[in-house]
Amino acid sequence: MTEPESAGDGYDVVISGASLAGCTAAILLARRGVRVALLERRSDPEAYKVLCTHSMTANAAPVLDELGLLPALEKAGAVRNEARWYTRWGWIHPRPAPAGPALPYGYNVRRSTLDPLIRARAAETPGVDLLLGHQVTGLVTEAGRTVGVRARTPRGEREIRARLVVGADGKDSAVAKLAGVPTRSHENSRFGYIAYFRGLELEGGLGRAWFLEPDMAYAFPNDDGVTVVAVLPDKKRLPAFREDLEGSFRSFVRGLPEAPDLDSAERIGKIIGTVDYPLLTREPTAPGLALIGDAALTGDPLWGVGCGWALESGSWLAGAVAAAAAGRGDLDRSLAAYARTHRRRLRGHQTLAVDYAKARPFNPVERLMFAAAARDEAMARHMHHFGSRLMGPARFMNPAALARAAVINARYRGTPAPAAGAAAPGGGRR
Repeated sequence: MTEPESAGDGYDVVISGASLAGCTAAILLARRGVRVALLERRSDPEAYKVLCTHSMTANAAPVLDELGLLPALEKAGAVRNEARWYTRWGWIHPRPAPAGPALPYGYNVRRSTLDPLIRARAAETPGVDLLLGHQVTGLVTEAGRTVGVRARTPRGEREIRARLVVGADGKDSAVAKLAGVPTRSHENSRFGYIAYFRGLELEGGLGRAWFLEPDMAYAFPNDDGVTVVAVLPDKKRLPAFREDLEGSFRSFVRGLPEAPDLDSAERIGKIIGTVDYPLLTREPTAPGLALIGDAALTGDPLWGVGCGWALESGSWLAGAVAAAAAGRGDLDRSLAAYARTHRRRLRGHQTLAVDYAKARPFNPVERLMFAAAARDEAMARHMHHFGSRLMGPARFMNPAALARAAVINARYRGTPAPAAGAAAPGGGRR
């Protein structure tokens, strides 16, 4: 999309990055009467993020509903993401309680489907100007506040001013760097490779993840009959992987308990990945500026939370600052409210993820909870709500839950761990 001829340089909000977080914020702000310039450095409206888990956890579902995207996602073939998790105690398979409500779910959908869909929805939203081929190269500041951006465009350099500038430009956020926002970087001691397969059968059509302590893997069905398979081993394995990526990838997957049969499926495209993906945490606001999505907090891809948190943070920002961004309130106070929500909702999750990214075995509390979830259906549902990011760590590990887990595990004291592959994925108890 080219720049609208009628577009001036005066907006209420300028957002850098037209992916999940940026488009969410733009749509929800514009619906509240805010004039938004949505900048995207790439010129292709069909552009998408390549390296991704392609999974939106259940916490994202209310935002997708608010955006009006659920019917379009279902029509596009997005798969409701029920999953099973392998542990040394067997499979964790969350199921609804008898006569209880269905378990909450999100979606698995490839970014090549999702990104153009949400970007088109933003472009058609009144009050949003989607400006493709606009790369932010500088910030405009006055009296210590950010009041706009400078961008390189197909027509040359351009300055766009606004009450609020939003960085939705990913983990390597240019907006955050230009604003001098401090970044806390935490080492990830795992690396990851991902591949796409067509014709890969998963029992029941359900995704699955393997907690191998410290290695990880997952296989998630996606739209158009494509299954995403990822391996996330300890970095100690990296030299061998680099020597023979194809062979190492397939060997790793074959060694998984009840492994999917890659040899019977067609691999689509190359095996891609990253050998260094640190977890990043930034303060989500500064005077006249906000960060959302990976620009504010980059989580461990192991957990598949990035897409959901991008959607949520865009929604939190819109709800907090819309009135002030349109000139009807105190912007600094509104930004402070957004920052509090962001920290309260995500800080605990990130703290646990940073610790687990050390590629260590489960600690005693994790052993307690995972073992109980493999042995008890109520605990499996409890873990499902935590894994879906519908509850925080404090609620997940509350005293009552820990006590229940201890009682469940005490019944199995002295029982040997199952042999690899002994527990069927459909099993809910051992």
